[in-house]
Amino acid sequence: MSLAAGAWGDAMVKFGNGLGAIAGFVGILLLVFLAAGRASGRIARPLAVLVLLGPALVLLLLGLVAPLVRTVYLSLYSDDSSRFVGGENFGWAFTTGSVREVLVNTLLWLVIAPLAATGLGLVLALLVDRMRGQAVYKSLIFMPMAISLVGASIIFKFVYESRDHSQRQIGLLSQLAISLGWDDPPNWMLAQPLNTFLLMAVMVWVQTGFAMVVLSAAIKAIPDEVTEAARLDGAQGLRLFRHVTVPMIRTTVVVVLTTVMITTLKAFDIVRTMTGGNFGTQVLANEMYSQSFVQFNTGRGSALAVILFLAVLPLVAYNILQLRKERAVR
Repeated sequence: MSLAAGAWGDAMVKFGNGLGAIAGFVGILLLVFLAAGRASGRIARPLAVLVLLGPALVLLLLGLVAPLVRTVYLSLYSDDSSRFVGGENFGWAFTTGSVREVLVNTLLWLVIAPLAATGLGLVLALLVDRMRGQAVYKSLIFMPMAISLVGASIIFKFVYESRDHSQRQIGLLSQLAISLGWDDPPNWMLAQPLNTFLLMAVMVWVQTGFAMVVLSAAIKAIPDEVTEAARLDGAQGLRLFRHVTVPMIRTTVVVVLTTVMITTLKAFDIVRTMTGGNFGTQVLANEMYSQSFVQFNTGRGSALAVILFLAVLPLVAYNILQLRKERAVR
């Protein structure tokens, strides 16, 4: 009883300290805003800029820049951060066979899942826009975006559930296979490399609605004059799509594709929930977690985190450039 009371007391103290820190931060912000509101003359504008940007910059520094510097620092040290090893952890990442398999799997995810989600979203955008009650269909297709990747993984884990052929199947995929004449379907999560593509299907299912909504808005933004002029010139169907629709929404397609790529490159929840990275399904984000928090090798885990960051960085930069170009055109 005393132990429980002590634990409860410690928890309350920590909770009180947290509330005190939040209250102090809010109080400081209120004082700064009050001082900025009373300022006048030459210092009014610089002070207003400082007040508006200052808290955001501080939080950005504490929440992003400092952890990034710390991660790069740890990647240059041994597993317990007691010995400087230079680039040894990065050499391990690119020369070890098991890690190279992880990098290959991550590359497959990076190429296949975004292309499939964007392509399927584009097709659905074209089809649904021609249907009555399109808002209902779009809502249903977009609905998986409201589900967390963990929730989607649990759903598909039941879909891929496989039992011995002598038992009643509860997995949808296994039952469909039996209905099509496959008497003894495999355990889908153990079948390599098929299991990797089945995991990608979860990401595609979640991201297709996002791609459809954005691309549908881009298609509707194409001026009617352009479409009518193309039809007068004889463009119809697939030709109209290839030579008019796609060029007009190319920037949006690229933005959607790179956005899904960034999400896919950081894929962790799906692999962790469905296979734990076993059976040849490991990806970079999950391997980073395993090295850091399962094997407690902070050096290698930090090196993988740096590699993941460097892989995401060009995609983010390219996405920003495309958005700026699109705004310039508008």
